[in-house]
Amino acid sequence: MSEVQSLPMLEVDPGPVDVERILVVTAHPDDVDFGAAGSVATWTHTGVEVAYCIVTDGDAGGSDRTISRADLAAVRRDEQREAAAKVGVSDVTFLGFPDGRLVPSIELRRDISRVIRRFRPDRVVAQSPERYWERLYASHPDHLAAGEAAACAVYPDARNPFAHPELLEEGLEPHIVSELWVMATERANRVVDATEQFDKKLAALRSHRSQVGDGADIEDLIRPWMSGAAQSAGLPEGRFAEAFHVVGTR
Repeated sequence: MSEVQSLPMLEVDPGPVDVERILVVTAHPDDVDFGAAGSVATWTHTGVEVAYCIVTDGDAGGSDRTISRADLAAVRRDEQREAAAKVGVSDVTFLGFPDGRLVPSIELRRDISRVIRRFRPDRVVAQSPERYWERLYASHPDHLAAGEAAACAVYPDARNPFAHPELLEEGLEPHIVSELWVMATERANRVVDATEQFDKKLAALRSHRSQVGDGADIEDLIRPWMSGAAQSAGLPEGRFAEAFHVVGTR
């Protein structure tokens, strides 16, 4: 009989080292808050500058047919700005790609590369381009497309002077991102202990009123996810964490 091998314990991130700027790229408003708002609040609390790049305006979200898609897009942009402020983020870029029809096109790769070259982050946090079978709703096709495009923007597009020559014409020089952190993945190898920022994460999520209503059930949804991630890293009971797959790019 073969021996059963235990899975390696996730590493607890010691905190940003030589990291001054972090860019988070997601498909929709609220994606960053479900996946990483606790970590974002932890990072900004230590003085790291964090910016968001939201690929769509989320105009296909929700089930209210009485509001126009253009009006919903405006609402969701405002909600995301409000949520960002709750965790210390003021720089939010919306790329305006169509919600529900996203593909990892050259145009999307170029536009994410433009934001990378403008903001010049040390780290990019993005969604996974791989389907997450344990939490299928984490693998919305737009999430997969945004994750693939962001990964391509990190390597090779943003660092390659010959990729998207129009960016050079705009005065945006190539930039090397040192780390790619992937959310909602079965390949997680690191967690951020966000216990002290748990309430800020809940506040950010409750800002998305068009999607979560009064947000009464949000804590019951989020608490098991974050406590499970903490336990997977050996943190004491009562701690809350967010998990990522950290990939070096140099």
